[in-house]
Amino acid sequence: MDYTRIIELASYTLPAIVTGFVAYRFFELHIKNNDRKRAFLLNKEYQKQSLPIRLQAYERMTLFLERINLTKLLIRISPISNDKNDYVNFLIEQIEQEFEHNLTQQIYMSDECWTIITTAKNSTIQIIRKAAMSDRVDSADKLREVILNDLLEKQSPSNAALGYIKNEVAELW
Repeated sequence: MDYTRIIELASYTLPAIVTGFVAYRFFELHIKNNDRKRAFLLNKEYQKQSLPIRLQAYERMTLFLERINLTKLLIRISPISNDKNDYVNFLIEQIEQEFEHNLTQQIYMSDECWTIITTAKNSTIQIIRKAAMSDRVDSADKLREVILNDLLEKQSPSNAALGYIKNEVAELW
């Protein structure tokens, strides 16, 4: 009699335990799914708001790199005197001002991209200083000529940085 009672008790409790376990798993999966859905919607809203700001930052840094492109910079900024050192200092000052004006854009782009942009700026300044130290350069006009001739042989540092920006923006889509 005890065995029949135990079997009868098990026949009532076993389905209840299985049903309880299935209900627990169902609600657990349902809650996880809702959490994922909520996170997805929040991320989507964040992207919707932040994407235009990030694209604007990339646009500003593209403009910066175009403005410090040595070919365009030397054409846009003509020497104010014949002294090469005054011209070098003036060119570097223009680059630094442009950079400081866009300094806050770094928070919207990756560290690697910002490093490449900073390297392009520093390389541009280095090219100007190196050309000014050349024995061939004795005036501001000669400095422009030497830098432009050197650029015929190699690519401007800002062009490489522009290529990187284009790739990073393409990854945003």
